[in-house]
Amino acid sequence: MENELIIGYCDVQLTWKVLDIFIPISICSLIVSIFVTAGLIILILSVSFSGQGLGGSKGTVDSIDKWPIGNLGEDVILSCKFKTSTNSRESTSQVSITWTKEGLSEVVYKYDKGAVQLTEQNPQFKNRTLLFSDAIGGGNASLLLRDVKVGDNGVYYCSVSTPSCSGTASVNLRAAAFSAPKFKRVNTTLTAEAERWFPKPNVTWLDVNDNVLNESETSFFNNSAGITRFISSLQPIKLYGSYTCIIQNPLVKAVSQATVKGPVNTFQRKYNFILRKYLDENCMLDNSHPV
Repeated sequence: MENELIIGYCDVQLTWKVLDIFIPISICSLIVSIFVTAGLIILILSVSFSGQGLGGSKGTVDSIDKWPIGNLGEDVILSCKFKTSTNSRESTSQVSITWTKEGLSEVVYKYDKGAVQLTEQNPQFKNRTLLFSDAIGGGNASLLLRDVKVGDNGVYYCSVSTPSCSGTASVNLRAAAFSAPKFKRVNTTLTAEAERWFPKPNVTWLDVNDNVLNESETSFFNNSAGITRFISSLQPIKLYGSYTCIIQNPLVKAVSQATVKGPVNTFQRKYNFILRKYLDENCMLDNSHPV
């Protein structure tokens, strides 16, 4: 008589006989395994295609210049960009952009679903702010701030919300004043004069070998707004020589070079501004801007 082994699980009985060897199989375990596998497949598919039904994975909002320096009295752009995973253009009717400033309850600028909303704008920014409306659909939420003032110093926040992207970027604006010097030579005296600097700068002269020249005298004059004008004279100079005038404060560095070509009052000159970009308390990056 053949031996049979009958195993019952989950009210299901199964008897297998193969070459007189009986193999028990758990139907319950098999069913559980099928359901677990199916569940994992459904989960993976739902995550993969959720972007199609829910607007895609969230994009990013960022600034390409987190530490801009605004020249007093001139315009500055506070950078803010947003992008989606598909890089598609957003309909401006679905884009909301809000600029705020740390310490202020009112907004700096607000754009909501195709319309500018300035009823809650801080008076400090009235008629001084603007978005680039033609570029919003392409992911540009940058703010143009006109006529920079000392009071504009501070941290700004750019908040963007679209069907496929949401987030906030911070921008730390610092106000300064800087202008290129004008050179003048009388006999063996070379003079550099600049009209607008803030904060008050230091002035240093170098020779062609970058040696510091101590034979200079600098006078500073402040106007009612605290803007500094200076006149710096270097003497004696050589009739054929090259001299560098360095003007710098904590925010801006101007490097100007004047080349004396002979006994007549003629020069070759070039200069550039270096805006100091503080990435954090311990890191500084200098960006040169030739003029």
